[in-house]
Amino acid sequence: QTMDTPKYELVIEAKDMGGLDVGLTGTATATILIDDKNDHPPEFTKKEFQATVKEGVTGVIVNLTVGDRDDPATGAWRAVYTIINGNPGQSFEIHTNPQTNEGMLSVVKPLDYEISAFHTLLIKVENEDPLIPDIAYGPSSTATVQITVEDVNEGPVFHPNPMTVTKQENIPVGSIVLTVNATDPDTLQHQTIRYSVYKDPAGWLEINPTNGTIGTTAILDRESPYVQNNVYTALFLAIDSGNPPATGTGTLHITLEDVNDNVPSLYPTLAKVCDDAKDLRIVVLGASDKDLHPNTDPFKFELSKQSGPEKLWRITKLNNTHAQVILLQNLKKANYNIPISVTDSGKPPLTNTTELKLQVCSCKKSKMDCSATDALHISMTLILLSLFSLFCKSFP
Repeated sequence: QTMDTPKYELVIEAKDMGGLDVGLTGTATATILIDDKNDHPPEFTKKEFQATVKEGVTGVIVNLTVGDRDDPATGAWRAVYTIINGNPGQSFEIHTNPQTNEGMLSVVKPLDYEISAFHTLLIKVENEDPLIPDIAYGPSSTATVQITVEDVNEGPVFHPNPMTVTKQENIPVGSIVLTVNATDPDTLQHQTIRYSVYKDPAGWLEINPTNGTIGTTAILDRESPYVQNNVYTALFLAIDSGNPPATGTGTLHITLEDVNDNVPSLYPTLAKVCDDAKDLRIVVLGASDKDLHPNTDPFKFELSKQSGPEKLWRITKLNNTHAQVILLQNLKKANYNIPISVTDSGKPPLTNTTELKLQVCSCKKSKMDCSATDALHISMTLILLSLFSLFCKSFP
């Protein structure tokens, strides 16, 4: 049985001489510690517990209380709880509170009101230590828990999410991209859904608020900085008519197919050569294009028509992306503008004409001096000023 004090102290007295008064007496103290045996099973304080939980929420929903007449803080008193029925989806778990010995029943997987509004669990409680052979767990070592799930207004869900579609860049403004589909999990509330744009970084899209059709409000551009790896990403909202309204978010990935809409560019646009050494009178040029193959290289390099009876330079192709300009004559130190056209391989191809500014400089002892290249322009300015002063003197 349960002892109020599991420790006893006994004082033992011994007398010689047969216990006569003339004999001598000795005393000793004996301390007796009583070990508790698990001879009392734990019992629930009531046969049925009630709990209420909102759908979509996790955490402790009820504490189950038990009584046990064994010595507290021993294995004969500490409780171990087990859910033995009503938990096929493993939505619930129960653990022992080490301070109070109560069973803490928790929701570990959010519940769905639309699937089931009620749950009934059967819980049993045992001790850490086994009962002694003559004692058994009785009916009071089990209890039921009635759980009521409260409906919560859940946000609409997009199907699928993310949504993916492939379109050519440069499709006409007003083109339909996709019609989204979102449904409301609150099937018992008969709500309506409205759509809106949440994040549209480039401002290219709009959505019909009632039927979810997404259209373009601007030209889609694969070469835009808002496009990553040919994919443009936008976010949309579906808002139900609940009180308060709930919102779901859907992601749209638009893969943009390339169109030949970028002319090739030439580099460099400024070059310097020496006026006398033939091996230094070559300029290597490159071209690049923001489009993808086959709308880029191989590029075609051409010189625009040269003025004058004699040709001063020619251009030859080095590879798919580079060419070289060769000076055919020794030219005076000056600046020359050479118009060069570059054509890509798109269908139809695009051509860009760029002026290469060529500076012919004097080169002595491996040093390039280009300071005199503007002399022609300076001389022309001085001549004009002189003519103007003469004109003024002639007509005071």
